[in-house]
Amino acid sequence: MRRPTIADIAQAAGVSKGSVSYALNGKPGVSESTRLRVLAIAEELGWAPSTAARALSDGRADAIGLVVDRPARSLGLEPFFMELMSGVQTALSEVSTSLLLQVAADQEHEIRTYRQWHAQRRVDGVLVVDLLDGDKRPAALAEMGLPAVLVGGPLADAAQPCVWSDDAASMAMAMRHLAGLGHRRIARVAGPQALLHTSRRSAAFAEAAVGIGVDGHSIVHADYSDEAGAQATRRLLRHEPRPTALMFDNDLMAVSGLSVAQEMGFSVPADVSVIAWDDSPLCRMTRPALTAIGRDVKGFGEQAARVLLEVLSGRTPPHRRAADARLVPRESTGRPPAAERGR
Repeated sequence: MRRPTIADIAQAAGVSKGSVSYALNGKPGVSESTRLRVLAIAEELGWAPSTAARALSDGRADAIGLVVDRPARSLGLEPFFMELMSGVQTALSEVSTSLLLQVAADQEHEIRTYRQWHAQRRVDGVLVVDLLDGDKRPAALAEMGLPAVLVGGPLADAAQPCVWSDDAASMAMAMRHLAGLGHRRIARVAGPQALLHTSRRSAAFAEAAVGIGVDGHSIVHADYSDEAGAQATRRLLRHEPRPTALMFDNDLMAVSGLSVAQEMGFSVPADVSVIAWDDSPLCRMTRPALTAIGRDVKGFGEQAARVLLEVLSGRTPPHRRAADARLVPRESTGRPPAAERGR
C-alpha cells in the first residue's frame, strides 16, 4: 500500500496542506477543532512523519548509533550485549528514538561509519563501546562534531562524558572470595588485551594477587567466544602446577570452560573452582551453577542512553558511575583440594 501523505490528510479533512502541517506540528494558524480533526484523520490513515524529511528540516534523525567491532556471531551469543542493547532500547523507547546498529571490521571502519552517518544525518549521536588504550574514536568524533557518550572509561583527554563501572573493585571482590576459600593458584581467562577494561582488570588482578598472598597467578587472553574459552581452559589445566581456580572475563567463556574442565575429568568445584564475569541465565543453567560477578547490564545500557539524550538536549552531563557489581556465590566455587590448602 502507498504510504499516506500530508496531501491525503488535507484532502480527507478538506483543508490546505499548510493547515495540516500547522496542525501536525502543533503550530498556531488553525483552530483547535481543525487541529483535532486533522490529528484524528492522520491516525486513521496511519500517517507517520518522515524521519528523512525531518532531518532535512530541523537536523534531527530521532536515532542514535552503536557500532560494534566484534564478529556478528558473537553478538548473537553473548548475553552482555543483548542485555546492554535491551537497556538502551528501553530508554530510547520513552522518547520515540531508534537505535541504529552496525558491525565494523576494525576501528578505522568504525570511524568511517560515524563520518558517513553524520554526513547523511542518519543519527543524532552515538554510544561508543569497547574502549581501547590509545583509542582514536573520541578525538575523531569531537573533530566531526558528532555527539557521543563513552560506555566505559573514564578515558584521559576525551571530550565526551562516560558511563563506567568499577572493574577494579569487582576484581578485588572476586579475588577475596577465592582467597577466603583457600585458593592460592588462580588463573584468569581475560578478554582481548587491547581493550581498556581488560587492562584495568588485569592490573587489579595482579594487585589483588599480591595483596592476598597468592602463590601463583596467570592470565591468558581470548576473544570472548566459547571456542577461545575452551582452548584457554585446556591450556591452563594441562599446565603444572595447575590452577585451583579459574576466572573468566565473560559468562560465555566460563560456561565453555566449565564444560571442558569436566570433559578433562576435573570435578567442579572439588578440583577446580570457576567464576564468571557478568551473571546471566547461562550461569544459572549450568551444572554446577556458576558463581558470578553480577552487574545490572540492562540498567547500564539505560544509563548510557539517558546520558546521551542529555547531551542531545544541550546539557553537559558529568561522568556517571554505574551501580556497584555484586558477587553471586553458587556451586562452582569451593575449597581447593586438601593437598593444595595452606601452600
